[in-house]
Amino acid sequence: MSKMKFAIIGDPISHSLSPILHNYWFKKYQLNAEYSLLNIQPDEIEKTIDKVKKKEIKGINVTLPYKRSVIPFLSKTVNDAKQTHSVNTILLDDNESIIGENTDVFGFQAAYLKSISELEKKSKRVLILGAGGVSPSIILALIKSNFNKISLSNRTYEKSLFLKKKFPTINIIKWEDYLNKFDEFDIVINATSLGLTKGNDFKDKVIKFKKSLIYIDTIYNPSQTKMIKHLKLSNIKTYNGLSMFIYQGQKSFYLWNKINPEVDDDLLKLLESKLNL
Repeated sequence: MSKMKFAIIGDPISHSLSPILHNYWFKKYQLNAEYSLLNIQPDEIEKTIDKVKKKEIKGINVTLPYKRSVIPFLSKTVNDAKQTHSVNTILLDDNESIIGENTDVFGFQAAYLKSISELEKKSKRVLILGAGGVSPSIILALIKSNFNKISLSNRTYEKSLFLKKKFPTINIIKWEDYLNKFDEFDIVINATSLGLTKGNDFKDKVIKFKKSLIYIDTIYNPSQTKMIKHLKLSNIKTYNGLSMFIYQGQKSFYLWNKINPEVDDDLLKLLESKLNL
């Protein structure tokens, strides 16, 4: 029996730990399957997704910059993917239609929001930096979790307005103003690629912030971005993106294999050993 094939598509893709995560679970649950990285260009999206239809690939994860670009090549989007217009998981349904799902919303909720009380959710002011692939998922996760004071800032103002149309209750802050307003927020979430290994980083250091600030970085490699290191010097509570990455992967794995995989200590140690510190 030939191996079931799974992959993640994006560009850049070399930083992704998805193959390590899923191949660990394949081994643990004795599935004859393999998961690989596919660094593809925009003109290769259609033929790559077509491999799902031909059953050459059973499932695909999608990362930057293709979470929206894949949608025209799918039969339909469902659930959170339909609401966010952001797809990170592709599979064939029982009718052999190519389905686009979103597990980032679940991943963000499971990783960071469950420990915050309902009372706090209604009062806390949240700032999201970035309007890219994962941002609509974060906004939906916050709204579904009853946060109602959400602001967003992005380098390209027009992209912010696109999300404002989709989520009319959010407030838009111009990129050049977010540093001056940083101390107005209780939770700040970096949903940009700033801080990625071998990538660009924030140009300016944050000077003013609440002592009770919670800072969440959706980047997990490196495990500590410059922003996290800077805020940790002031004993600010910080989280990297590893937990979100694991939980979104857990849901993708379930959608493909109908097994809810365990997040055990051996897996955490394995993933952490692969991170750039």
